[in-house]
Amino acid sequence: MITVDLRSDTVTKPTPGMLEAMWGAKVGDDVFGEDETVNALEQKAADMFGMEAAIYCPSGTMTNQIAIKCFTQPLDELIADQTAHVYRYEGGGIAFNSGVSTRLLNGYRGILTAEMIEPEINEENIHYPHTSLVVLENTVNKGGGSCYTLEHIKPIAELCKQRDLKLHLDGARIFNALAHTGDSAADYGQYFNGISVCLSKGLGAPVGSVLLADKATIKYARRIRKVLGGGMRQAGFLAAAGIYALDHHVERLKIDHVHSRILGEELAKMPWVTNVVPVETNIVLFDTAQPADAILAKLAEKGIKANSTDTHRIRFVTHLDIHAEQVEYVVDVLKGL
Repeated sequence: MITVDLRSDTVTKPTPGMLEAMWGAKVGDDVFGEDETVNALEQKAADMFGMEAAIYCPSGTMTNQIAIKCFTQPLDELIADQTAHVYRYEGGGIAFNSGVSTRLLNGYRGILTAEMIEPEINEENIHYPHTSLVVLENTVNKGGGSCYTLEHIKPIAELCKQRDLKLHLDGARIFNALAHTGDSAADYGQYFNGISVCLSKGLGAPVGSVLLADKATIKYARRIRKVLGGGMRQAGFLAAAGIYALDHHVERLKIDHVHSRILGEELAKMPWVTNVVPVETNIVLFDTAQPADAILAKLAEKGIKANSTDTHRIRFVTHLDIHAEQVEYVVDVLKGL
């Protein structure tokens, strides 16, 4: 029986070329700053987004939490969409790690605007937490892979500058967004104080994310990474996979988007599907008449793995280990349910 894992784009295995790059990596002690492959990855990622410096971390949760710690003080407040990964899926780290409260907004599929953000910025008053940070997510996981364009981002960045707020991007799937919008990564650095880029989702590396910022922020971020237990040693073996991913797996993301659109179009034809969220990138969200768990059980019988995100909502995520033949197989199974 064919097995098709659509639970997440984090389930991928390193490609033969990536394994070869890992095997041949030159390594040293990264905590001492002596791992040249880690150093090369950090510089490469920073240059790609027009930022000064970067730090390599084990996970996107760590890069986001380090950024929040760098850009806030205890008793501050950050602004984010109510679906934001930093709020929903990082274990309450905003409060635990930084002592910061969160102002949640209701964007359209997780996308915020300057007009939504501005009235939520607190005036200076001892009764209110100090608003110091805005966090955007691109693509928006809970929004079904919805994307910000740079035209969306520019007025938010201008507002943050006017009101002396920092602006951080949770760019876990930023390259998926760029593949969809056609925007340039190099243009992002002018808008954000921090950018988190995940290497282990659509790009297919086994481990790791990088936080991009200016040199002073990254210097402090290294101290925070150490405190959080993220100071890895001969991490160049993992960093080599990240370099390979940036060199070889960015352009192919468009293939994942094609596969998602095929699945979305076919799901829209199914009588047992009540709604399909518009598909932009590699995430397909759809609602079912029956409970999601019942549908997932039927899919599992056919070797198809997926996750529910609500009692009647299922998520498919395409990635580099999903091929055209597997997409055809999934479509055939969907038709037979």
